[in-house]
Amino acid sequence: MRLGLNLGYWGAGNDAANLELAREADRLGYSVVWAAEAYGSDAPTVLAWVAAQTERVDVGSAILQIPARTPAATAMTAATLDSLSGGRFRLGLGVSGPQVSEGWHGVRFDKPLGRTREYVDIVRAALRRERLSYAGEHYTLPLPDGPGKALTLTVHPVREHIPVYLAAMGPRNVELAGEIADGWLALFLSPEHSGDVLASLRAGREKAGKTLDGFDIAATVPLVVGDDWRACADVIRPYTALYVGGMGSRKKNFYNDNAARMGFAAEAAEVQERYLAKDYEGAMAALPVDFLDATALLGPKERIADRMRAFAEAGVTTLTLSPMLQDLDQGIAALRTAIEALDLAGVGS
Repeated sequence: MRLGLNLGYWGAGNDAANLELAREADRLGYSVVWAAEAYGSDAPTVLAWVAAQTERVDVGSAILQIPARTPAATAMTAATLDSLSGGRFRLGLGVSGPQVSEGWHGVRFDKPLGRTREYVDIVRAALRRERLSYAGEHYTLPLPDGPGKALTLTVHPVREHIPVYLAAMGPRNVELAGEIADGWLALFLSPEHSGDVLASLRAGREKAGKTLDGFDIAATVPLVVGDDWRACADVIRPYTALYVGGMGSRKKNFYNDNAARMGFAAEAAEVQERYLAKDYEGAMAALPVDFLDATALLGPKERIADRMRAFAEAGVTTLTLSPMLQDLDQGIAALRTAIEALDLAGVGS
């Protein structure tokens, strides 16, 4: 198992610290640094900046939003970032959610599975520098009733194959990731509750005539180092409450659904009810400590090593860390502790 670093969203006032964390991850031998986007900073600009100031670590989008760009535009971005970084780019894609897709991008959130499949088909064809012609349910290239012509990407990517990751939570979405992607971007994955979701992933691989060998299961987990793991759990309550309670609408919240599938349905419903009523303190308090512990790395180095071992045994191949402390020195110390814990766990690669 390798370690990664997730910088999250940019522009929250901690950009300089995030860059230093990325540089430290590069020095420590981390595998990849990811950046996210929603409706603020965009991921490609951040990744270009990070790639320019690191040497070895990969840079990845977690995620580029499918409704934000045409597939051809995403292929252009991927080829450019791979070229600028010297072959260090990983393309993470996701459909986002209905509120962002329809409210921010003006793209209907319908048939996400079919749309994602066609999108990845076109991106890969463009990156192979094929003359781009596609006739699907969601995308048609060139348009049949105008002057458009089938074109070929003029940029030569550094690598013949840029790895594609899909962010997915529900069983059918995870199965699709297994079928068509090179890796799965997982969030709020628990080793103890991963059996069903990994079965979906394996089913997707089987559809493609493949196994999980060589497939990257990249799980992002909050990281808080400290003597008292329960006190560390309290640090991540705002982060987790935002996702379980407020990331989406009352009818469509993928993270809430995920918590329910893990056996925390009643608690997740209460978190959402309180969060949407703007009772943020109540929402944070309603989060079960067992859920927080199952989906994060909390406590002293030895306890973190035990949890790392559990993630590796569950099949995670890239454990991506989100240090929850804004203080730069503490963040760097946490990244170093994670390296020591990985060595202690004996599951590094």
